[in-house]
Amino acid sequence: MRKLAFLSILQDCFPVVPRVRIVEALTCKIVFSILLVLAWFSMGLYNRPMLWRAMIVLGFLSLGWSGWCPAAEPEMLDVHTDPIGGVRATAIILFPAPVSVIQAILTDYTHWPELFEVRMRMAGVTIQNGVATTDLRIEHALMPGEHRLVTESRVLPNGELVADLKGGDFKRYYRRWKLTPANGGAQTRADFELIVQVDSVVPDWLVSIATRRDLESHFRIVKEKAVARLQQPEHSVRPQ
Repeated sequence: MRKLAFLSILQDCFPVVPRVRIVEALTCKIVFSILLVLAWFSMGLYNRPMLWRAMIVLGFLSLGWSGWCPAAEPEMLDVHTDPIGGVRATAIILFPAPVSVIQAILTDYTHWPELFEVRMRMAGVTIQNGVATTDLRIEHALMPGEHRLVTESRVLPNGELVADLKGGDFKRYYRRWKLTPANGGAQTRADFELIVQVDSVVPDWLVSIATRRDLESHFRIVKEKAVARLQQPEHSVRPQ
């Protein structure tokens, strides 16, 4: 009875999330927190009292982590560790808006932080000769403190949007979007690729788990932004 009452409260707070998804999400957060602490403990960074305290703290933090929020599932998403180091992700997403709308959202560099649930801020943006240099400061549950990511983004002649690492606290970073009209141009098929390696002691398999959840929420937010733009007056169909 207590379990059902607890699920009922959660369902009231998050009505769009099925009960099964709530249990799965809660279980994943608890397991993820324990594995994270044990990984650090195995490296000699904790003694036993510190281990128990950290497990309690991370357990509470995990409930407020961005991965708790429901995320739109892409048509295909594969995230795995890269043998060279870091994480590689590929995805196929169908966005409910034309290519022009999706490209405008993805190249609005000043407002990039709004496309993610991970806490970040844009410290600087410069655009010269078609190349946008962005200086992002990122705070993530896996990486205590603020980490810097400096990239150069450009639109290639074939229409692909690519970003390469220029500096900061990352060892590797590469991102590519290929946008193709779908369903007569009313929608956009997006082929996505990401390679990322953080300069951190956190193992790549943990980064892979977090990356999957972060990308799912990222794709969902882009979809929401696209729908919102289509509802703006300049995108509405005027009567003849």
